[in-house]
Amino acid sequence: MGKPVILPLKTVRNPRDLGGYIGADGRKVLPNRLFRTGNISKISEEDAERLHSYGLKKIIDLRSHHEVEKCPDRKIEGVEHLQMPLSCEDNTKGGGDYKKNFERYREDQYAGFSMMCKRYYAHVTKPHAQKTIHDILEVLLNTKEGAVLYHCSEGKDRTGIVTMIILYILGVDLETIRQDYLFSNGMLDDYRARRDKYFKENGENLKFRANMRILGSVQDAFLDTALITIEEEYGGLDNYIEKQLKISSEMQEALRELYLEKK
Repeated sequence: MGKPVILPLKTVRNPRDLGGYIGADGRKVLPNRLFRTGNISKISEEDAERLHSYGLKKIIDLRSHHEVEKCPDRKIEGVEHLQMPLSCEDNTKGGGDYKKNFERYREDQYAGFSMMCKRYYAHVTKPHAQKTIHDILEVLLNTKEGAVLYHCSEGKDRTGIVTMIILYILGVDLETIRQDYLFSNGMLDDYRARRDKYFKENGENLKFRANMRILGSVQDAFLDTALITIEEEYGGLDNYIEKQLKISSEMQEALRELYLEKK
């Protein structure tokens, strides 16, 4: 099945290399080509230099324009930065009117779970999201060498959906894709613990804190929302990729040639 490769970055959340997973025809995903992370707004000079040493060429920011304005990525010299939001909504603090959401979180411990399922549904059904994923895959097709790093805020939800599509096209089996997705939980344990301590010290109740843990985690149910939606509304991943994302079989094969070991 292969194990996730953790990048040794100290100032970036959830940093991983997709290299090493077994793809089509038993060929492994190449190392130092596809990186998934959380945002890089606080990346250190040392970590930036490390990414340079891996051959980083492009960074794709999946966050909304509002999120980027509030917390812009630190620019890394010599690396092309591309802003390609998967959603037009601010996905921080639960998205939308966060004050109203926060009140709901204090009253209903399942509010965050419901919101996350709706968000995953939107990430695979909204035309804007589908076009963004298409455009991301076009960027990958046009990157003949070096690494592409893509990220959202915590590197788990929007980044998780994009990773699912990329790995599926490369021929990685769905159970491995699921385990890669769920791996974010362990990577974000300390982050959730710090945030929970902060909310506790600020007097938030148990239901609110439960919702914050949900919002800071990934779950099978979230990924299944996306996969079941794709199956029921679009006839499965293969059909979805070709018809909705408009990624032809020729483009998919070209991606496999670029990002998998040679035959």
